[in-house]
Amino acid sequence: MSIPSIELNTGARIPQLGLGTWPLDDAQVADAVEAAASLGYRHIDTATRYGNEAGVGEGIRRTGIPREEFFVTTKLDGEFQGDGKAVGGLQAALDRMRLDYVDLLLMHWPLPKRGLFVDTWRTFESLHADGRARAIGVSNFRPEHLDTLLAETDVVPAVNQIQLNPHITRPAQRAYDAEHGIVTESWSPLGGQGAGVLREPVVVELAERLGRTPAQVVLAWHVRQGLVAIPKSATPERMRDNLAIFDLELDEAALAALATLSKGPDAGVDSNVDGH
Repeated sequence: MSIPSIELNTGARIPQLGLGTWPLDDAQVADAVEAAASLGYRHIDTATRYGNEAGVGEGIRRTGIPREEFFVTTKLDGEFQGDGKAVGGLQAALDRMRLDYVDLLLMHWPLPKRGLFVDTWRTFESLHADGRARAIGVSNFRPEHLDTLLAETDVVPAVNQIQLNPHITRPAQRAYDAEHGIVTESWSPLGGQGAGVLREPVVVELAERLGRTPAQVVLAWHVRQGLVAIPKSATPERMRDNLAIFDLELDEAALAALATLSKGPDAGVDSNVDGH
């Protein structure tokens, strides 16, 4: 199955639907990656903090599919901010995955109270320059954090991965990213456990009318708006369902109905963004 892709500011392309891997362990994620690849997935999202990078690499090798056909993302968290620590952090991640490079390296949080994200980004720039990270980006960055990066460093982030779903729509953040050529990627695109997005009557009614599942409707909402989504699943049946969305057209009336679900521009702020 062919998954649409979006061009990054590096000229590379990122598949619009990927496989999220948190909170799977190494054994679970190896099986999940192998199953997902057999269905057509090529975009795999992991992080050092997830503790499953080795399993991601194992799953990729099991598929027998050439490495260059995959788009692999990993993220470095606060442990690797400042003092060039990201160099060793990425190399350790590559060693765990047994890969020579990642397609996308993300800074997991800005942690602005530390005052280290600009210095860390400069280290990311060096990793981009030497080819170990084909593209570099950020996660959970707000416009004010991106303003600082753009003013003080040279490479514009390729991606900003943020919490985003019909409850948490972040229109200002998405507009900022688009204005600066940054692709917005949605983590927890289906709302996460207990969020209730998939149980919203608007979503359920649309799914019934369109003959689809609530999850398919929500993922189509992401794709329709030019977002990249990385739903997590360890179940092949659900992975297959998540892929069956690219022929699902949401008209303006459907989008307007889904827009009523937003809980406001400040919903879903991650506590780690401002944390130490």
